[in-house]
Amino acid sequence: MLARTILALYLAFFILELGWDVFLTLLNLRHARRHAGSVPAVFAGAVDGETYARSVSYTLARGRLGLLAGAVSSAALLAAVLTGFLGIVDAGMRLLPVHRYLQGFLFIACLSLLSWLIGLPFSLASTFSVEARFGFNRVTPRLFVVDTLKGLAVSTVIAIPVLLGLFWFMDAAGGLWWVWAFAAMSAFQIVMSTLYPIVIAPLFNKFTPLPEGPLREAILGLAARLSFRAKGVFVMDGSRRSRHSNAYFTGLGRAKRIVLFDTLVGSADQEEILSVLSHEIGHARRHHLRKGLAVSLALSLAGFWIAGLLLRWPPLFQAFGFREASPHALLVLLAFCAGPFTFFLTPLFSMWSRRHEYEADRFAVDATGSAGGMRSALLRLSRENLSNLAPHPLYSFFHYSHPTLAERIAALDAHEARTKGERRNSPTDE
Repeated sequence: MLARTILALYLAFFILELGWDVFLTLLNLRHARRHAGSVPAVFAGAVDGETYARSVSYTLARGRLGLLAGAVSSAALLAAVLTGFLGIVDAGMRLLPVHRYLQGFLFIACLSLLSWLIGLPFSLASTFSVEARFGFNRVTPRLFVVDTLKGLAVSTVIAIPVLLGLFWFMDAAGGLWWVWAFAAMSAFQIVMSTLYPIVIAPLFNKFTPLPEGPLREAILGLAARLSFRAKGVFVMDGSRRSRHSNAYFTGLGRAKRIVLFDTLVGSADQEEILSVLSHEIGHARRHHLRKGLAVSLALSLAGFWIAGLLLRWPPLFQAFGFREASPHALLVLLAFCAGPFTFFLTPLFSMWSRRHEYEADRFAVDATGSAGGMRSALLRLSRENLSNLAPHPLYSFFHYSHPTLAERIAALDAHEARTKGERRNSPTDE
């Protein structure tokens, strides 16, 4: 296939992806405006009119900023492709009197920095305008700079050995380099999943064990009853940066831990926190993290196999302005230009993720014996985070990794009713 044909095919998919994303976003924003007049009936009595109005305004503000950010980043990428900018930068890096692996690293670092600079104004606007306007932001300019520098340092420390290792595999490991590279990267991914909560996350946030008291005793009792072993339950100082609240489960093996935002601990009652914890434990007990890791590894293997085929296909590199094929050029093409060819897979992964959320919700109901705590926690989180209570069904189907709040509450109530019915109908010992 000629380079010109490849470029034309890429542009067609690029426009298709961009048009679809803009269409869905505009559809969702229009849907939010149309339903802004009154609280959806399913939330009557649970969400007041003022909170709902603020959630609609927050949805619109974030959506508009996202449209602008997407338009600018898409225009920049399109300009880079059509002008041969990628090849020009590559040619410049090849003139540097350093090893070709280091040339490749500097090429990727340069493009990554440019991409970050393009997105920086929108990151600032999101943090210091939108989030601040709705009372969420607590990041100071100094903290923003410190976080940025830390993130750059961590990314550099990780990227150097990873990229240099990939260059070596692609250059010296023969035709099956992608098999060996996949094995090495998979091992690295597993190690990083184990080390992240212990080494990297504490660089940005403070994690303290949940203090002694009734809540800690209740949590330990719940974990013991569910036969759940973890490194511990930690409280993260999320309020240092934002008033948003959440909880999550992280780590593998002995390093796994449950993390609660201090904003959640400070606002939710014990029943709600236990329900949220039961939900997170449900992800572990239903092996969602392991399944996610398995799928990630399978997709990674497929990606390395495709990379192995593409590395020896000169027309691909010519289509994007490169004079010759190279490992670093291929990695950039896969990172920056592969999106239009894979975006249609998004709803499949969204559906799979939502299925896991439903399973974890059901586990929480079974563990606590009631849907009340989980329902109350979800409503609280939605109110405090100003979540969109009326997303367009097509938008949520395509993008949402979690079911909508209305869908989750309906599923919780249905599972609770079904469980109670089964208990009433089950035979009792005489």
